[in-house]
Amino acid sequence: MDWLIFTGAIVAGIGLAGLVLSMVRVVKAKRAGLDDEALKQAVARALPLNMGAFALSAIGLMMVVVGVILT
Repeated sequence: MDWLIFTGAIVAGIGLAGLVLSMVRVVKAKRAGLDDEALKQAVARALPLNMGAFALSAIGLMMVVVGVILT
């Protein structure tokens, strides 16, 4: 079950990278000095990436835990 642990770690890492990318997009939008409505739109555009990356990292961590339990 070592392959499950390593695969889960890779999936969790990709999810973490997506979370960082989402945070960078929101911080850039805040620093751009956008008005309230444009800032809301920028955050709304980053939300699907954030939620997908969070789900991907959770699935990866679950894979790691299952791999450790089965080893």
